[in-house]
Amino acid sequence: MSHSHHRRPADGAAGNGTTRRQMYVSELSLVDFRSYPSAQIDLEPGVTVFVGPNGQGKTNLVEALGYVASQSSHRVATEAPLVRAGAPRAVVRATVMRDGRPTLVELEITPGRSNRARLNRSPLTRARDALGVLRVVVFAPEDLALVKGDPSERRRLLDELLVARTPRLAAVRQDFERVLKQRNALLKSASAARRGGGADLRTLDVWDSHLARAGSSLLAARLDLVAALRPLVATAYDQLAPSGGAVDLTYRSSVGPGPLPEEPEQLAGTFIVALAEARGTELDRGTTLVGPHRDDLLLELSGLPARGYASHGESWSYALSLKLAAHDLLAADGGEPVLVLDDVFAELDIDRRARLAARVGQAEQVLVTAAVEADVPSRLRGTRYDVSGSAITRAA
Repeated sequence: MSHSHHRRPADGAAGNGTTRRQMYVSELSLVDFRSYPSAQIDLEPGVTVFVGPNGQGKTNLVEALGYVASQSSHRVATEAPLVRAGAPRAVVRATVMRDGRPTLVELEITPGRSNRARLNRSPLTRARDALGVLRVVVFAPEDLALVKGDPSERRRLLDELLVARTPRLAAVRQDFERVLKQRNALLKSASAARRGGGADLRTLDVWDSHLARAGSSLLAARLDLVAALRPLVATAYDQLAPSGGAVDLTYRSSVGPGPLPEEPEQLAGTFIVALAEARGTELDRGTTLVGPHRDDLLLELSGLPARGYASHGESWSYALSLKLAAHDLLAADGGEPVLVLDDVFAELDIDRRARLAARVGQAEQVLVTAAVEADVPSRLRGTRYDVSGSAITRAA
């Protein structure tokens, strides 16, 4: 029985009066990425399902695609595991179709060295210049940590979404991390020198202003992002769990308890004041206690912290709502992201499976991985590939 893809009108009308820009991946190829010595798959708009037992390499395929979009993995924090054991480097290539025009993105991953990138075969000065060509939103079992895990998980969600929306913010984020590292090193040595009675803190003032400048740009962008996400998360949660209570997001900043100024310049001033107040404690502890790296996104469900009070099912609905909101926000910016559902249906009950399938079935391109095809709702069956021992076979 053939399943036709649910296509939107060909002119790119989104149904809400805005013109959507078509975006999908037509080809993915890997060399020495994870378990694959080499692999190549042709993809098309609509739904593609990768089926196979766990440990056969399904997730590696969608992880590679996510890596092209964000230059980070949804599974690991470092690059080393992405390169096949014994190989010096991995290469991921994706052909991205945008409004009918192909763009070839190539990334070379060498552990311990900076990534190299090429666009349409021309080398780029910095790999991060390839950010923004492809947008991908990944749902994975790891996403439960967005609700149940540490603040670092929620900060990463915000920062990756910021960069997907506005690729130049990758530089702001890197700048902040560099300044933070240097300021922490200075605090550590000043802390030791202070114990010995001879710390010169004038250099610290200079680093305070560097940190406040880089940090307030990142903070202002995050505050703006949370304001844009809030209504979208509420809508998505209502669609996945109609009787599930109301959700709300609040950004909690280490820079100040009250409402923060929206302009980066005024924000930097507030930041400097907060650093001055924290300096004694920072010197005692030898580390920076004020800045975006210490902030959290508070997730509430019916007025209570989701982290302590939400059930397993509610936590799943919340995590999915955050990702659906990210997808909607990127789509509204122009250029609908590719949606990846990595092994998610096995985690959901029948009702949530059906609701999620209804919500994502209309997307431009959806890639689904599942251990057994029965886990995938029928409206998301589409084209199927069987994955076994890193061999990928298109099902008849």
